[in-house]
Amino acid sequence: MTKTLRITAAAILISFSVSAQQTAPARTVIDFEKYNPPSTLVVPEHKLTRAKFPFIDVHNHQYSMPTQDLKYLLKQMDSLNMQIMNNLSGRGFKRVNGQFDVNDHDYLQASVDNINKTNSKRLILFANISFIGFDEPDWLPKALKGLEDDVKSGAKGLKIYKNLGFGYKDKNGNFIKIDDPKLDAIWAKCGELGIPVLIHTADPKQFWQEEGYENERWLELLITKRDRSATDPTWDELIAQQHHIFQKHPKTTFIAAHFGWLANDLTHLGKVLDSFPNVNVEFGAIIAELGRQPRAAKAFFTKYQDRILFGKDSWVPAEYQTYFRVLETEDEYFPYHKKYHAFWRMYGLGLPDDILKKIYYKNALRIIQGIDAAQFPK
Repeated sequence: MTKTLRITAAAILISFSVSAQQTAPARTVIDFEKYNPPSTLVVPEHKLTRAKFPFIDVHNHQYSMPTQDLKYLLKQMDSLNMQIMNNLSGRGFKRVNGQFDVNDHDYLQASVDNINKTNSKRLILFANISFIGFDEPDWLPKALKGLEDDVKSGAKGLKIYKNLGFGYKDKNGNFIKIDDPKLDAIWAKCGELGIPVLIHTADPKQFWQEEGYENERWLELLITKRDRSATDPTWDELIAQQHHIFQKHPKTTFIAAHFGWLANDLTHLGKVLDSFPNVNVEFGAIIAELGRQPRAAKAFFTKYQDRILFGKDSWVPAEYQTYFRVLETEDEYFPYHKKYHAFWRMYGLGLPDDILKKIYYKNALRIIQGIDAAQFPK
Protein backbone atom coordinates (compact mmCIF):
# COMPACT_ATOMS: atom_id res chain seq x y z
CA MET A 1 0.00 0.00 0.00
CA THR A 2 1.35 3.45 -0.94
CA LYS A 3 1.84 6.21 1.59
CA THR A 4 -1.13 8.13 0.09
CA LEU A 5 -3.47 5.14 0.43
CA ARG A 6 -2.37 4.49 4.00
CA ILE A 7 -3.11 8.08 4.99
CA THR A 8 -6.53 7.93 3.28
CA ALA A 9 -7.43 4.65 5.11
CA ALA A 10 -6.41 6.11 8.46
CA ALA A 11 -8.53 9.20 7.78
CA ILE A 12 -11.56 7.02 6.99
CA LEU A 13 -11.12 5.07 10.22
CA ILE A 14 -10.79 8.23 12.30
CA SER A 15 -13.85 9.70 10.59
CA PHE A 16 -15.87 6.53 11.29
CA SER A 17 -14.77 6.48 14.93
CA VAL A 18 -15.73 10.11 15.51
CA SER A 19 -19.05 9.60 13.75
CA ALA A 20 -19.84 6.54 15.86
CA GLN A 21 -19.04 8.43 19.05
CA GLN A 22 -21.30 11.27 17.99
CA THR A 23 -24.28 9.05 17.18
CA ALA A 24 -24.02 6.38 19.94
CA PRO A 25 -26.41 6.89 22.87
CA ALA A 26 -24.92 7.92 26.20
CA ARG A 27 -23.95 4.90 28.34
CA THR A 28 -26.14 4.46 31.43
CA VAL A 29 -24.27 3.99 34.69
CA ILE A 30 -25.99 1.45 36.95
CA ASP A 31 -25.75 1.60 40.74
CA PHE A 32 -24.59 -1.91 41.64
CA GLU A 33 -26.12 -1.78 45.12
CA LYS A 34 -29.54 -0.75 43.81
CA TYR A 35 -29.57 -3.01 40.76
CA ASN A 36 -31.44 -6.04 42.00
CA PRO A 37 -34.12 -6.90 39.41
CA PRO A 38 -36.68 -9.58 40.26
CA SER A 39 -35.80 -12.86 38.60
CA THR A 40 -38.07 -13.97 35.76
CA LEU A 41 -37.23 -17.59 36.54
CA VAL A 42 -40.42 -19.54 37.27
CA VAL A 43 -39.55 -22.19 39.88
CA PRO A 44 -41.12 -23.42 43.13
CA GLU A 45 -40.58 -21.09 46.09
CA HIS A 46 -40.77 -21.87 49.78
CA LYS A 47 -40.26 -18.72 51.81
CA LEU A 48 -40.01 -19.97 55.38
CA THR A 49 -40.59 -17.74 58.39
CA ARG A 50 -40.15 -20.49 61.01
CA ALA A 51 -37.70 -23.35 61.37
CA LYS A 52 -39.09 -26.85 60.88
CA PHE A 53 -37.82 -27.88 64.32
CA PRO A 54 -37.13 -25.87 67.48
CA PHE A 55 -33.54 -24.71 67.33
CA ILE A 56 -30.66 -23.39 69.41
CA ASP A 57 -28.85 -20.35 68.07
CA VAL A 58 -25.36 -20.72 69.52
CA HIS A 59 -24.09 -17.44 68.07
CA ASN A 60 -26.11 -14.40 69.05
CA HIS A 61 -25.39 -11.07 70.70
CA GLN A 62 -27.56 -9.18 73.18
CA TYR A 63 -25.65 -6.21 74.52
CA SER A 64 -28.13 -5.04 77.16
CA MET A 65 -29.18 -8.29 78.78
CA PRO A 66 -29.02 -7.05 82.39
CA THR A 67 -31.75 -4.47 81.73
CA GLN A 68 -33.59 -5.36 78.52
CA ASP A 69 -37.14 -6.69 78.28
CA LEU A 70 -36.45 -10.39 77.86
CA LYS A 71 -40.15 -11.25 77.59
CA TYR A 72 -40.31 -9.34 74.32
CA LEU A 73 -37.13 -11.11 73.18
CA LEU A 74 -38.81 -14.46 73.87
CA LYS A 75 -41.80 -13.45 71.73
CA GLN A 76 -39.46 -12.68 68.86
CA MET A 77 -37.78 -16.05 69.35
CA ASP A 78 -41.17 -17.78 69.35
CA SER A 79 -41.96 -16.31 65.94
CA LEU A 80 -38.89 -18.10 64.54
CA ASN A 81 -39.29 -21.36 66.50
CA MET A 82 -36.03 -20.52 68.27
CA GLN A 83 -36.19 -22.43 71.53
CA ILE A 84 -32.86 -21.27 73.00
CA MET A 85 -30.69 -18.25 72.33
CA ASN A 86 -27.05 -18.19 73.39
CA ASN A 87 -25.82 -14.68 74.12
CA LEU A 88 -22.10 -14.75 73.42
CA SER A 89 -21.72 -11.27 74.91
CA GLY A 90 -22.15 -12.43 78.50
CA ARG A 91 -20.12 -9.52 79.82
CA GLY A 92 -21.30 -7.02 77.21
CA PHE A 93 -18.68 -4.59 75.97
CA LYS A 94 -17.22 -1.18 76.71
CA ARG A 95 -14.52 1.14 75.38
CA VAL A 96 -11.29 1.68 77.30
CA ASN A 97 -9.17 4.48 75.83
CA GLY A 98 -10.82 3.85 72.49
CA GLN A 99 -10.17 0.12 72.66
CA PHE A 100 -12.81 -2.59 72.76
CA ASP A 101 -13.10 -4.41 76.09
CA VAL A 102 -15.60 -6.43 78.11
CA ASN A 103 -17.22 -5.69 81.47
CA ASP A 104 -16.62 -7.44 84.79
CA HIS A 105 -18.31 -10.38 86.51
CA ASP A 106 -21.05 -8.19 88.01
CA TYR A 107 -22.38 -7.44 84.53
CA LEU A 108 -22.64 -11.14 83.72
CA GLN A 109 -24.29 -11.84 87.07
CA ALA A 110 -26.87 -9.12 86.38
CA SER A 111 -27.60 -10.78 83.03
CA VAL A 112 -28.09 -14.14 84.72
CA ASP A 113 -30.40 -12.56 87.30
CA ASN A 114 -32.56 -11.04 84.56
CA ILE A 115 -32.69 -14.38 82.75
CA ASN A 116 -33.76 -16.17 85.93
CA LYS A 117 -36.59 -13.66 86.42
CA THR A 118 -37.84 -14.34 82.88
CA ASN A 119 -37.24 -17.90 81.67
CA SER A 120 -33.99 -19.55 82.68
CA LYS A 121 -34.51 -22.50 80.31
CA ARG A 122 -34.52 -20.52 77.06
CA LEU A 123 -31.72 -18.00 77.43
CA ILE A 124 -28.09 -18.90 78.07
CA LEU A 125 -24.84 -16.99 77.82
CA PHE A 126 -21.07 -17.42 77.43
CA ALA A 127 -18.37 -15.72 79.44
CA ASN A 128 -15.78 -13.33 78.00
CA ILE A 129 -12.24 -12.35 78.98
CA SER A 130 -10.50 -8.98 78.99
CA PHE A 131 -6.92 -9.04 77.73
CA ILE A 132 -6.11 -5.52 78.91
CA GLY A 133 -3.25 -5.73 81.39
CA PHE A 134 -2.04 -8.96 79.81
CA ASP A 135 1.56 -8.25 80.86
CA GLU A 136 0.73 -7.70 84.52
CA PRO A 137 1.74 -10.54 86.90
CA ASP A 138 -1.79 -10.86 88.27
CA TRP A 139 -3.57 -10.90 84.88
CA LEU A 140 -3.69 -14.69 84.48
CA PRO A 141 -4.85 -15.51 88.04
CA LYS A 142 -7.57 -12.86 87.74
CA ALA A 143 -8.65 -14.13 84.31
CA LEU A 144 -8.86 -17.72 85.53
CA LYS A 145 -10.81 -16.76 88.65
CA GLY A 146 -13.14 -14.58 86.62
CA LEU A 147 -13.83 -17.47 84.26
CA GLU A 148 -14.53 -19.82 87.15
CA ASP A 149 -16.84 -17.26 88.78
CA ASP A 150 -18.72 -16.74 85.53
CA VAL A 151 -19.26 -20.49 85.12
CA LYS A 152 -20.44 -20.78 88.73
CA SER A 153 -22.95 -18.04 87.98
CA GLY A 154 -24.28 -19.97 85.01
CA ALA A 155 -22.10 -19.25 81.96
CA LYS A 156 -22.16 -22.26 79.61
CA GLY A 157 -18.97 -21.53 77.68
CA LEU A 158 -16.34 -18.97 76.72
CA LYS A 159 -16.53 -16.66 73.72
CA ILE A 160 -13.28 -15.25 72.31
CA TYR A 161 -13.67 -12.21 70.08
CA LYS A 162 -11.58 -11.60 66.99
CA ASN A 163 -9.67 -8.78 68.67
CA LEU A 164 -7.49 -11.45 70.24
CA GLY A 165 -4.92 -11.76 67.51
CA PHE A 166 -5.28 -8.35 65.89
CA GLY A 167 -6.78 -6.01 68.46
CA TYR A 168 -5.37 -6.40 71.95
CA LYS A 169 -1.69 -5.49 72.31
CA ASP A 170 0.95 -6.07 74.95
CA LYS A 171 2.97 -3.33 76.70
CA ASN A 172 5.43 -3.27 73.80
CA GLY A 173 2.71 -2.58 71.25
CA ASN A 174 2.72 -6.07 69.78
CA PHE A 175 -0.49 -7.94 69.05
CA ILE A 176 -1.20 -10.66 71.62
CA LYS A 177 -1.10 -13.93 69.73
CA ILE A 178 -3.94 -16.43 70.01
CA ASP A 179 -1.44 -19.19 70.74
CA ASP A 180 0.64 -17.21 73.24
CA PRO A 181 1.87 -19.80 75.80
CA LYS A 182 0.46 -17.66 78.61
CA LEU A 183 -3.04 -18.41 77.32
CA ASP A 184 -2.60 -22.19 77.49
CA ALA A 185 -3.92 -22.08 81.04
CA ILE A 186 -7.16 -20.49 79.80
CA TRP A 187 -7.82 -23.14 77.16
CA ALA A 188 -6.89 -25.92 79.59
CA LYS A 189 -9.19 -24.49 82.27
CA CYS A 190 -12.12 -24.59 79.83
CA GLY A 191 -11.38 -28.27 79.27
CA GLU A 192 -11.33 -28.88 83.03
CA LEU A 193 -14.62 -27.04 83.50
CA GLY A 194 -16.22 -28.94 80.63
CA ILE A 195 -17.20 -25.81 78.74
CA PRO A 196 -16.68 -25.15 75.00
CA VAL A 197 -14.70 -22.23 73.59
CA LEU A 198 -16.45 -20.48 70.71
CA ILE A 199 -13.64 -18.58 69.03
CA HIS A 200 -13.84 -15.98 66.27
CA THR A 201 -10.47 -15.51 64.58
CA ALA A 202 -9.72 -13.09 61.73
CA ASP A 203 -12.23 -12.04 59.05
CA PRO A 204 -12.85 -13.24 55.49
CA LYS A 205 -9.52 -13.69 53.74
CA GLN A 206 -10.51 -11.18 51.06
CA PHE A 207 -10.26 -8.42 53.69
CA TRP A 208 -6.48 -8.86 53.50
CA GLN A 209 -6.38 -8.84 49.71
CA GLU A 210 -6.09 -5.88 47.38
CA GLU A 211 -9.31 -3.96 46.89
CA GLY A 212 -10.64 -3.77 43.36
CA TYR A 213 -12.66 -5.53 40.69
CA GLU A 214 -10.97 -8.88 41.39
CA ASN A 215 -12.03 -8.89 45.07
CA GLU A 216 -15.56 -10.21 45.59
CA ARG A 217 -15.72 -8.52 49.02
CA TRP A 218 -14.80 -5.10 47.63
CA LEU A 219 -18.26 -3.63 48.17
CA GLU A 220 -18.26 -4.80 51.80
CA LEU A 221 -14.81 -3.33 52.32
CA LEU A 222 -15.92 0.00 50.89
CA ILE A 223 -18.97 0.08 53.15
CA THR A 224 -17.40 -1.15 56.38
CA LYS A 225 -13.98 0.50 55.88
CA ARG A 226 -11.98 -2.33 57.44
CA ASP A 227 -8.50 -1.05 56.83
CA ARG A 228 -5.46 -3.25 57.26
CA SER A 229 -1.96 -1.95 57.89
CA ALA A 230 1.35 -3.47 56.92
CA THR A 231 2.05 -4.26 60.58
CA ASP A 232 -1.11 -6.34 61.05
CA PRO A 233 -0.72 -10.11 61.12
CA THR A 234 -1.76 -11.82 57.91
CA TRP A 235 -4.87 -13.94 57.57
CA ASP A 236 -2.76 -17.08 57.27
CA GLU A 237 -0.85 -16.22 60.44
CA LEU A 238 -4.04 -15.69 62.45
CA ILE A 239 -5.67 -18.91 61.26
CA ALA A 240 -2.44 -20.82 61.94
CA GLN A 241 -2.45 -19.48 65.52
CA GLN A 242 -6.04 -20.65 65.96
CA HIS A 243 -5.31 -24.12 64.61
CA HIS A 244 -2.27 -24.33 66.87
CA ILE A 245 -4.40 -24.06 70.02
CA PHE A 246 -6.78 -26.67 68.58
CA GLN A 247 -3.79 -28.99 68.29
CA LYS A 248 -2.28 -28.12 71.69
CA HIS A 249 -5.52 -28.65 73.65
CA PRO A 250 -7.24 -31.83 72.46
CA LYS A 251 -9.19 -32.12 75.74
CA THR A 252 -10.87 -28.76 75.19
CA THR A 253 -13.90 -28.48 72.90
CA PHE A 254 -13.72 -25.62 70.42
CA ILE A 255 -16.38 -24.14 68.15
CA ALA A 256 -14.86 -22.23 65.23
CA ALA A 257 -17.10 -19.25 64.51
CA HIS A 258 -18.15 -18.54 60.93
CA PHE A 259 -16.97 -21.98 59.73
CA GLY A 260 -13.45 -20.80 60.56
CA TRP A 261 -13.72 -18.50 57.49
CA LEU A 262 -13.31 -21.58 55.30
CA ALA A 263 -16.87 -21.90 54.03
CA ASN A 264 -15.58 -21.00 50.56
CA ASP A 265 -13.13 -23.92 50.74
CA LEU A 266 -14.98 -26.85 52.27
CA THR A 267 -12.28 -29.31 51.26
CA HIS A 268 -9.81 -27.37 53.41
CA LEU A 269 -12.29 -27.12 56.28
CA GLY A 270 -12.91 -30.85 56.10
CA LYS A 271 -9.19 -31.46 56.55
CA VAL A 272 -9.22 -29.20 59.62
CA LEU A 273 -12.07 -31.17 61.18
CA ASP A 274 -10.37 -34.45 60.31
CA SER A 275 -7.17 -33.24 61.99
CA PHE A 276 -8.83 -31.91 65.16
CA PRO A 277 -11.66 -34.09 66.54
CA ASN A 278 -12.19 -31.54 69.33
CA VAL A 279 -13.30 -28.85 66.86
CA ASN A 280 -16.82 -28.01 65.70
CA VAL A 281 -18.12 -25.18 63.52
CA GLU A 282 -21.09 -22.84 63.32
CA PHE A 283 -22.27 -20.92 60.27
CA GLY A 284 -23.01 -17.42 61.55
CA ALA A 285 -22.84 -14.85 58.72
CA ILE A 286 -21.61 -17.35 56.10
CA ILE A 287 -24.88 -18.98 54.97
CA ALA A 288 -24.46 -17.26 51.57
CA GLU A 289 -21.26 -19.22 50.98
CA LEU A 290 -23.13 -22.47 51.54
CA GLY A 291 -26.09 -21.44 49.42
CA ARG A 292 -24.00 -20.87 46.31
CA GLN A 293 -22.52 -24.39 46.40
CA PRO A 294 -25.52 -26.55 47.37
CA ARG A 295 -24.16 -29.92 46.23
CA ALA A 296 -20.77 -29.51 47.91
CA ALA A 297 -22.36 -28.02 51.02
CA LYS A 298 -24.91 -30.81 51.34
CA ALA A 299 -22.14 -33.40 51.04
CA PHE A 300 -20.20 -31.54 53.74
CA PHE A 301 -23.22 -31.40 56.06
CA THR A 302 -23.79 -35.09 55.50
CA LYS A 303 -20.21 -36.07 56.29
CA TYR A 304 -19.78 -33.73 59.28
CA GLN A 305 -23.36 -33.71 60.53
CA ASP A 306 -22.23 -34.23 64.14
CA ARG A 307 -19.84 -31.25 64.09
CA ILE A 308 -22.03 -28.38 62.82
CA LEU A 309 -24.15 -26.03 64.96
CA PHE A 310 -26.69 -23.39 64.04
CA GLY A 311 -25.40 -19.84 64.41
CA LYS A 312 -26.61 -16.54 63.00
CA ASP A 313 -24.58 -13.72 64.67
CA SER A 314 -26.39 -10.36 64.38
CA TRP A 315 -29.89 -10.24 65.86
CA VAL A 316 -32.15 -9.32 62.95
CA PRO A 317 -35.15 -11.69 63.15
CA ALA A 318 -36.24 -11.26 59.52
CA GLU A 319 -32.86 -12.52 58.27
CA TYR A 320 -33.35 -15.98 59.74
CA GLN A 321 -35.69 -16.76 56.85
CA THR A 322 -32.67 -17.03 54.56
CA TYR A 323 -31.06 -19.60 56.85
CA PHE A 324 -34.19 -21.74 57.04
CA ARG A 325 -34.62 -21.63 53.27
CA VAL A 326 -31.02 -22.65 52.56
CA LEU A 327 -31.08 -25.50 55.08
CA GLU A 328 -34.56 -26.91 54.57
CA THR A 329 -35.69 -26.32 50.98
CA GLU A 330 -34.47 -27.18 47.52
CA ASP A 331 -35.40 -23.76 46.16
CA GLU A 332 -33.34 -22.39 43.30
CA TYR A 333 -31.77 -19.04 42.55
CA PHE A 334 -33.02 -16.89 45.42
CA PRO A 335 -31.34 -13.76 46.85
CA TYR A 336 -29.42 -13.22 50.05
CA HIS A 337 -30.65 -10.51 52.40
CA LYS A 338 -27.51 -8.32 52.29
CA LYS A 339 -26.09 -7.56 48.88
CA TYR A 340 -22.75 -6.34 50.25
CA HIS A 341 -22.27 -9.77 51.84
CA ALA A 342 -23.30 -11.69 48.76
CA PHE A 343 -24.26 -10.29 45.36
CA TRP A 344 -24.95 -13.82 44.03
CA ARG A 345 -28.09 -15.98 44.19
CA MET A 346 -28.40 -19.09 46.33
CA TYR A 347 -29.85 -22.59 46.28
CA GLY A 348 -31.36 -24.72 49.04
CA LEU A 349 -29.54 -27.75 50.42
CA GLY A 350 -32.71 -29.67 51.24
CA LEU A 351 -31.23 -31.39 54.29
CA PRO A 352 -33.13 -34.46 55.57
CA ASP A 353 -34.84 -34.31 58.96
CA ASP A 354 -32.27 -36.42 60.80
CA ILE A 355 -29.48 -34.01 59.85
CA LEU A 356 -31.64 -30.93 60.43
CA LYS A 357 -32.34 -32.04 64.00
CA LYS A 358 -28.62 -32.36 64.68
CA ILE A 359 -27.89 -28.94 63.23
CA TYR A 360 -30.82 -27.26 64.92
CA TYR A 361 -30.43 -28.66 68.44
CA LYS A 362 -28.93 -32.12 69.01
CA ASN A 363 -25.29 -31.14 68.48
CA ALA A 364 -25.63 -28.09 70.73
CA LEU A 365 -27.28 -30.19 73.45
CA ARG A 366 -24.30 -32.53 73.39
CA ILE A 367 -21.60 -29.87 73.28
CA ILE A 368 -23.05 -27.23 75.64
CA GLN A 369 -23.75 -28.79 79.02
CA GLY A 370 -26.67 -27.87 81.26
CA ILE A 371 -29.39 -27.24 78.67
CA ASP A 372 -32.80 -28.76 79.38
CA ALA A 373 -33.20 -31.31 76.57
CA ALA A 374 -36.86 -31.86 77.46
CA GLN A 375 -37.63 -28.72 75.41
CA PHE A 376 -36.83 -30.58 72.18
CA PRO A 377 -38.20 -33.60 70.32
CA LYS A 378 -36.21 -36.84 70.43
